[in-house]
Amino acid sequence: MQTMRAMRLNSNPDGKKLAASTMPVPAPGSGEILVRVRASGVTPTELQWYPTTHTKEGSIRSGAVPGHEFSGTVEAVGEGLADFTVGDEIFGLNDWFADGAAADFCITTPAMVARKPAKLSHIEAATVPIGALTAWQGLVDKGQLQSRQRVLIHGGAGAVGLFAVQVARQRGAYVIATASTRTLGFVRDLGANEVLDYAACRFEEKVRDIDLVFDTVGGETRARSWQVLGEGGAMVTIAADAEATDDARVKEAFLLVRADSVQLAHIARLLDTGDLKAFVKGVVPFEEASAAYEGNLAGQLGYGKTVLALSK
Repeated sequence: MQTMRAMRLNSNPDGKKLAASTMPVPAPGSGEILVRVRASGVTPTELQWYPTTHTKEGSIRSGAVPGHEFSGTVEAVGEGLADFTVGDEIFGLNDWFADGAAADFCITTPAMVARKPAKLSHIEAATVPIGALTAWQGLVDKGQLQSRQRVLIHGGAGAVGLFAVQVARQRGAYVIATASTRTLGFVRDLGANEVLDYAACRFEEKVRDIDLVFDTVGGETRARSWQVLGEGGAMVTIAADAEATDDARVKEAFLLVRADSVQLAHIARLLDTGDLKAFVKGVVPFEEASAAYEGNLAGQLGYGKTVLALSK
């Protein structure tokens, strides 16, 4: 039996959120792809997501492997699959309830992946799927953002926000973004027309008549955002605290990203042409996965996404 390294949710009270483990390499079923993971994006909040701690049927789940966005190569394909062949370089997502890509191998399907952008390394490509798809689906699909509309993006330097700023500008919108003091220049360089330091001012005193608020922060920031909407304005929120809210208005605004191979392929083309850019916050080896998910890493950039490097 072939085995692999994997980082699993730690059930032992030793202070680490993840523990290294050895697991059998999964076999792809009909229509499935076995991926040799080269790099996996780190989303710290994933450890608190419902699918991380529960099965699809609702029972308690233990020892889950996180990391549901990745870049890698096709290691094997299941019966009846002709879209990809062994050796193809791909990037994308896998099912939230499945074991993820903080491991040497993971299982996915053609509907959840696309061919990796040729101009990006696996490390760079692993920062893209969740952030870019969330930005696209929030602004274009749900938000219906149009040219010349005014959009306010909270968290413009974050893993999702940096793609949201770029997509909104490409759609011809007037982009206002909030960011920390040290990332103001970065967000401005992404294309934001205005960048507000959230620590130095209250955005609701600076902006008004917003057509669309794209909220990545939640809480008080989202609550204060309703007042800046103009007539007919709308909000999209991806903040995790919105998922369990009883507020009907927030529920209506909430977006949970979905895998979409067609959109991923479009995003890959934009990355290859340079119309979109990906940013790596920092790279950590497999052994430091727990620290990465806990956010206990020094020396990282103030923008982009942390990536777990599995192999070359």
